[in-house]
Amino acid sequence: MIRTIFSLLLVFYTMAGFGQDKDIPYSIQVPEGSELILHTYARGVQIYMCTQDPRDTSRVVWTFNEPRANLYADSSYKHLIGKHYFDAGKNPTWEDTDGSKVTGTKIQQANAPGGLAIPWLLLKATTTSGAGTLAHARFIQRIYTRGGKAPAIAGNLHKGQIAEVPYTAEYLFYSEKQ
Repeated sequence: MIRTIFSLLLVFYTMAGFGQDKDIPYSIQVPEGSELILHTYARGVQIYMCTQDPRDTSRVVWTFNEPRANLYADSSYKHLIGKHYFDAGKNPTWEDTDGSKVTGTKIQQANAPGGLAIPWLLLKATTTSGAGTLAHARFIQRIYTRGGKAPAIAGNLHKGQIAEVPYTAEYLFYSEKQ
């Protein structure tokens, strides 16, 4: 009986993606042995610049420049706990109000459901600093994105212009399970 219960729990745990939300595509799930340490709600902009297409100099395209977002502890965006931006080296960075910081690099991405928002991402921490929560982060997920995609039309009249496209997302930070 105990063996049967244990087997059923093991099957359920495996099917649930080792604790990952069933909505999260397998390709961006964190490795087994990861533990959620912080769940934030981001609201900000994805910043694009209209530049000459390097593959076709007769065209211009919107090129991603950087993100700029505030991080909140709640989905109503009332309790500010940090910010998200690119550091001087153009690396995605998240900074908590407790003084900790994590910089990451993209490992994998998955299209947002419906394709109307920026992709969902899995990132690996490359550097951390401070003594707070984010100093322990090893992986970052960006999920449940809304908006943020580059403008659909780019013409010569737009060349050199900046577009700040509003977006929201959830960022989940994971450490190695202790």
